[in-house]
Amino acid sequence: MYMMNNELVSSLILSELIQYRRRFIQSTKSISEEESQVTQVQLPRIRAFVEEGRQIELILPAFPVKSPNPYKVLGRVPDMAERLSLIFLNSLCQRIQLYYPAGAHIRICSDGHVFGDLIGTSDETINTYQDEIENLLHELGAVHLSVFNLKDVENMAPLTADYDHLRRRLVEDYAESEEEIKAQLMQSEEGLQLYRSITRFLYEDSLRPDYTGSNAALQKDAKKRACGVIQRSWAWGNLLAEQFPDAIRLSIHPQPSDSLKLGIHMMPTKDDWLTPWHGVAANVNGQFVLMKNADAQQLDGEVVEIRGTPSHYLVKQPDMA
Repeated sequence: MYMMNNELVSSLILSELIQYRRRFIQSTKSISEEESQVTQVQLPRIRAFVEEGRQIELILPAFPVKSPNPYKVLGRVPDMAERLSLIFLNSLCQRIQLYYPAGAHIRICSDGHVFGDLIGTSDETINTYQDEIENLLHELGAVHLSVFNLKDVENMAPLTADYDHLRRRLVEDYAESEEEIKAQLMQSEEGLQLYRSITRFLYEDSLRPDYTGSNAALQKDAKKRACGVIQRSWAWGNLLAEQFPDAIRLSIHPQPSDSLKLGIHMMPTKDDWLTPWHGVAANVNGQFVLMKNADAQQLDGEVVEIRGTPSHYLVKQPDMA
C-alpha cells in the first residue's frame, strides 16, 4: 500500500483550505503570489500536526447571531444559509480524513456575546441563536464540528450572568486601545478595507424599516462602532490564541496572505464579505447562492419553509443558469 509522506499530506490538507480562500478583491498581488505566501505561513503549522499524527485543530470565529435587518435576512434563527455552511465545514473535515486518518476538527468560536451590545442585539437573542446552532449540529450529525463561546472560558464562566461585565473583562485583559487599533488599520489597504466593511455591515444592519433618522447620522454612528467591534473581535482572537495556541486559524473575512488567519468561503457568494448571518440562501436554478434578502426578493424568489419556519428562497432565472 502506498503511504504518502508528511509533506505531501500537509500540502493536500492546505490545498483543501486554499481552494475556498476569501481574497481582498483590490489586492495588487496575483493569486499565485498570495497562495505562495499563505503556504509559507500555514504549511509549517499544518505539518506540525501531521508529524505528530495529531488531529488537525482549526478554530473559526463565526456564527455570532443573525443580523437584525429584515432587508438582509429571513429571520432571527439559523436557516438554510447556516445549515449549508455547517454541512460544508463538516464535509471539509471529512475530505481531509480521506488521506489523513487522524482527521480534522473545526471549533466554531461563536462571538455574538463579544460585541452584541455594539450591534444592537440582546444577549437573550444571541443565546437563542447559539442554542439553535448547537441543535443544528446535532441534527446534521456534524461530528467534526463543535462550538466554543465566552461561557466556555474557564475564568470567565462565572460572569455569564452579566455579559456587560464579561465584555469589559475581555477588553481589559485582551484588547489594545481603540486609538492603537485605528492606527494599525490605517497603515494598510487591507486594514482600511476591514474598517470600511465592518462600518458597512453596521450601517446596513441599523438601516431597518423602523429607522427614522438621517443616513449621515447613521453612517457616523456606524464608523464609531466599527472600531469597537474590531477591538472586541481582535480581543476575542487574542483569547482564542491563548486557549488554542497550535490551532489553524480560519476567518470568515478576507485576510492578508501573510496573516496567521486564513479567510474562507462556506458557500458560493459574489460578495467576499457576505456571511450566512448577514444574508439568505437562494436556490438559483439548482445551485445555492448567498445573497441579501432584498436581492432574493428582487429576483422574485419564493420563500421555502421548513417545519413552518422560513428557510431559503427558490429562484428561477433562465438567464442565470
